[in-house]
Amino acid sequence: MLSRLKSWPLPSLVLFNICAIAVAADAPSGRSSESPLLRAGIIGLDTSHAVEFTKLLNDPKAAEDLAGVRVVAAFPGGSDISSSRDRLAKLTEQVKGMGVELVDSIPALLDKVDVVLLESVDGRPHLEQARPVFKAGKPLFIDKPLAGSLADALAIADLGEKTKTPWFSSSALRFARDTQAALTDPKKIGAITGCDAWSPCHLEATHPDLYWYGIHGVETLYTIMGTGCETVSRAHTDGTDLAIGVWKDGRIGTFRGIRDGKQDYGATIFGKTGIATAGHFEGYRPLVVEIVRFFKTRQPPVRAEETIEMMTFMEAADESRRQGGEPVKLADVLAKAREQAKGRE
Repeated sequence: MLSRLKSWPLPSLVLFNICAIAVAADAPSGRSSESPLLRAGIIGLDTSHAVEFTKLLNDPKAAEDLAGVRVVAAFPGGSDISSSRDRLAKLTEQVKGMGVELVDSIPALLDKVDVVLLESVDGRPHLEQARPVFKAGKPLFIDKPLAGSLADALAIADLGEKTKTPWFSSSALRFARDTQAALTDPKKIGAITGCDAWSPCHLEATHPDLYWYGIHGVETLYTIMGTGCETVSRAHTDGTDLAIGVWKDGRIGTFRGIRDGKQDYGATIFGKTGIATAGHFEGYRPLVVEIVRFFKTRQPPVRAEETIEMMTFMEAADESRRQGGEPVKLADVLAKAREQAKGRE
């Protein structure tokens, strides 16, 4: 071979070398020529979300929009809430059965993973569970509710900012196709002038009223209306809660929490030129697709400011209930919570 190369003209030899380098660069070389697999860890196996998310992420036949992230380890967690305590063992076994290693602490989890899903169904421990993840600088998805109090939610946001760690929190309802279609096709109904959203609203004594399940419908409301709510009034009748928000531009958005009767999700969107329905639950896949994209890009699909305003909206609705339905300013509720949050981060 060497004797043949010596007889080639110099330009041909240069061309041969260039081609050889190009072929070598294109040759298969394990995962080095592909996007690296992101190892995901789960904190909290006391929710069906942990099972459903793992099924989607660990499916060997997952489509491209779900590929590249795999759940490899989990810390079961759990709490004294019955819905956590009573199903933790069963859900843990289901996740373990999908090839996920169980660990006995969050620090042990962080040694094994690149990204984290905080899935604990109880929002109260979220701040303490998120703290070591932020310290490690690992991208973090926090399932609903973001926290068990507005003060803790603010502390979480402050931690994310101080450590420059990307994070986001969201209900799956935000990414429902009909909701996103209404937002991406403004010609259909014109500029949005208002929204009525609804969802189940089961209560949990350890959390503010709307945090536990009303968060789903409130997420839909904010997905459509955006930030800028100034006051909230709360009304209650048997089986139903109604929170009425007035935005700074005069638009009105409402959340109807259904405690009894038909448990459903949805919204009516009012526009200048039409009306549309949205907010229907379509499973977890749309949310998990966004989580995968977030882990790969480190760009949150939901701003922290919007998530904090949602939490403030729900806290203001509670305060209005305590005041007999009087309008409550979100700014006042937020200021009080900020005082409570000092030092928690």
